[in-house]
Amino acid sequence: MNKVRVAIMGSGNIGTDLMYKLKRSKVLEPKIMIGIDPNSTGLQRAKNEGLLVSHKSIEAVREYADLFDIIFDSTSAGAHIANAPVYRELGKIAIDLTPAAVGPFVIPSVNIKDALKVDNVNMVTCGGQATVPITYAISQVVPVSYAEIVATISSKSAGPGTRANIDEFTETTGKAQVAVAGAKKGKAIIVLNPAEPPINMRDTVRCLMEQEGPEVEKAVAESIDKIVKQVQRYVPGYRLKHEPQFDGNRVTVFIEVEGLGDFLPKYSGNLDIMNCAAVCVAEAMAAERFGVK
Repeated sequence: MNKVRVAIMGSGNIGTDLMYKLKRSKVLEPKIMIGIDPNSTGLQRAKNEGLLVSHKSIEAVREYADLFDIIFDSTSAGAHIANAPVYRELGKIAIDLTPAAVGPFVIPSVNIKDALKVDNVNMVTCGGQATVPITYAISQVVPVSYAEIVATISSKSAGPGTRANIDEFTETTGKAQVAVAGAKKGKAIIVLNPAEPPINMRDTVRCLMEQEGPEVEKAVAESIDKIVKQVQRYVPGYRLKHEPQFDGNRVTVFIEVEGLGDFLPKYSGNLDIMNCAAVCVAEAMAAERFGVK
């Protein structure tokens, strides 16, 4: 069976971790990693793993366009906005791991089917991947008038790209609470925790429900439990820290994400969940668009 060929745009921590995950895929084959720094350790690692490498950025995308069908963009929001028209011109499917939001949001456990025929999909943010499923699960039981999430990540896991995109993170994650999860209003906050040893990614989801009572609480808890198991199919380190806490019409849910440790430390669950979700989407596209399962 021929695998679907993929490219990685961005040779930083996310791109390098993504490479190792893609090499395990039964349907995807990483062919090339593209960056901007010829001395990048990510490019050197990719070369050692047998990938073609280039530091010529978007020029390399054009030069080696025949080598791949899907491109993962793990650069930055600004870079993806500049790159996206080139991907479209070349007829490539783009999976955007930045908060640029050029294409529609996709959270695999919530709306993956809607994204399979689109040529540029946005993986939202790490906080969005972790929390949108929870708000969605609640909104499937009872209308949610307001959803607020706080994503806490280890400061050590936040590289230059993450720090440069803080504003885009909060805006995009807040929008996803409404556009994908179904809340009427949404807000997102991110905290970079400097603790040593570094902590795992932890997220708090707090929703205001338009109904309350024991039956609502039971149904909401069951809905959350169901979607947590769905997320765990592609993010093994995703779990509830505690059972949902109810206080009248308010429900609070605590999530923890531990990484797989493929390349990054296990505390970098914020980066791991993005890459796991992106691979999940690409594998679903391989089946839908290329008939490779």
